Amino acid sequence: MAQFRLQGSKVLAVDLTGDTVRAKNGAMVAYEGQMAFKKLSGGGEGLRGMVTRRLTGEQMELMEVKGQGTCYLADRASEISLVALNGEKLQVEASNLLCVDGSLRTGTTFTGTRGAAQGNGLFTTTVEGHGTAALMSDGPAVVLRVTPQSPLQVDPGAYVAHTGNLRQHFQSGVNFRTFMGEGSGESFQLRFEGDGLVYVQPSERNTIGGDV
Repeated sequence: MAQFRLQGSKVLAVDLTGDTVRAKNGAMVAYEGQMAFKKLSGGGEGLRGMVTRRLTGEQMELMEVKGQGTCYLADRASEISLVALNGEKLQVEASNLLCVDGSLRTGTTFTGTRGAAQGNGLFTTTVEGHGTAALMSDGPAVVLRVTPQSPLQVDPGAYVAHTGNLRQHFQSGVNFRTFMGEGSGESFQLRFEGDGLVYVQPSERNTIGGDV
């Protein structure tokens, strides 16, 4: 299995011994040894994943990296976090996914109106199986714990990913900017309930459908 390690906080080094990983297309910044790169269509597994992404706007251009040596990956100086999966499912915004182990399965899942409000379609990317995934964030990601006793509200523009047995609801609400009179229109929040982890970034991506 490929070995993932961070070089600082903004470069991912992947050690390969004949292994395969899938990474964001164009994210390779350097490599040592013998590497082969192949652009992949779509991003999900098989034809269904390709068609789903084209219809819903969940864009994830990937490349397959295979070889012997070390490949270095980065994207616009984004901060990188590693997530080790042991059979769990990771749900992540496609724009926040940098690289996954070749043994992990990628696909899409329906997220309801949250995706529509963000302008990213109604689906989000899923990663599941046994292996490592590398996430990107605009600034160091914060990992927040959700328990049955402690639900969590998240700004949709700051949401990166989540794992665990979580239910998510898209709801209207009031954010800080609206409270201070600096927002316009209706604001929205993501509410997570259950047991799991939510990754958020200290910067908001551009969204539509209200002040989010």
